[in-house]
Amino acid sequence: MRYYNVQVLAKGKKQTLLISSENKREALEKAKLKSSGIVVRIEETSMPVEEKFKALKNELLSYKKSKIKRQHLIATIRQLAVMANAGIPIHDALTEIANSTQNAQLKALLEDVAENINAGISLSQAMEKYKDQVGTLTITMLKLGEQTGDMAYALFTLAGILEQIDENVRKFKKAIRYPLITMTAMAIAFTILISYVVPKFKSIFDKFHAELPLPTRILLGLEHLFNTYGLYVLAGLVIVIFLTIFSYKTNPDFKRKLDTLFLKLYLLKDIIYYSQLNRFMLIFSELVKAGIPVVDALDNSISMIDNTYIKEKLEIVKNMVEKGSSIGDAFEQTGLFENMIIQMITAGEASGQLDAMLAKITEYYGMKFDYILDNLSSYIEPIMLAIIAAMVLLLALGIFLPMWDMAKVVGGQH
Repeated sequence: MRYYNVQVLAKGKKQTLLISSENKREALEKAKLKSSGIVVRIEETSMPVEEKFKALKNELLSYKKSKIKRQHLIATIRQLAVMANAGIPIHDALTEIANSTQNAQLKALLEDVAENINAGISLSQAMEKYKDQVGTLTITMLKLGEQTGDMAYALFTLAGILEQIDENVRKFKKAIRYPLITMTAMAIAFTILISYVVPKFKSIFDKFHAELPLPTRILLGLEHLFNTYGLYVLAGLVIVIFLTIFSYKTNPDFKRKLDTLFLKLYLLKDIIYYSQLNRFMLIFSELVKAGIPVVDALDNSISMIDNTYIKEKLEIVKNMVEKGSSIGDAFEQTGLFENMIIQMITAGEASGQLDAMLAKITEYYGMKFDYILDNLSSYIEPIMLAIIAAMVLLLALGIFLPMWDMAKVVGGQH
């Protein structure tokens, strides 16, 4: 969320409204709803102190509404699609699914939506207040189903998109599991060696009062740090991680800087780049294929992107298309896409086969992303080997160098 000071002129008096929204356009719309006056000026501001405390409190106490787990949402949408395809009324289908689900949050949501539908409200309108839990893509596909009169197709398409996204997330988690376990084991082993093995040699080194080599001094310094301030270091590390995650979630500027940094780091940049563009193209191609206007399809596809830098670049596409530019030219202006991709989009746009070309591009980015995940271990292994070698070398030199010096001294005395 971003925060904006909106200056409004109403009945000859100026008043300033603090609006929280995703972007400036949304802030203007909210300001118009809150006040019947004329918007004079709008400028972005930092998050107010009281809002920061409120956000921190929500984070600590978990008051903030969480999104429904994607697996539960997919299962619900899939069931709803099957029932809608069988001709069962949406209200009855929602009630049936609510009665059979074990998820309390999902059950309450479905019961409330069913009640609203019974009162004459459309499914998309009833779901609108749960946008944070089910996502904007769900709302868009429900609206498509209502507009076309084919709710089953819209729901099946939505379930397919979410399943593909979920599959990519699971692939990524599986790929990084081995490196994470290995790195954690290495860190624990090194900490144990520093804390319990090095002190045994420290008493030997102290007896000779000789000048110790640099590796030994580093080892002894680490031993002193771990054994004297270990708990403080651990607590400090936990606090730093928590504050970083909290700032990433609540501070747009900090998030943008971190997202930009991620796109410069070895390996991580490729994982983020291809995963984000694969997700964008997957949703965009499916929405265009389903008949949603290109601008609306872009808007919904962009809202599913997590990386701020890539999101801002893709916003260029939407803005240019809104102003009448071709999709190919708009994509080229972002600097995110290869020349081959631009040519495919341009050709698809010119021939009226845009949805088919977008499907091919989605497949291309999916293959690139899968290739990186399948070979992730081979990319990370050199780094892990280098870290292990550095640890072993430090321990070996730190312990054996002074012992060799001691052996020479003892040999010289004889």
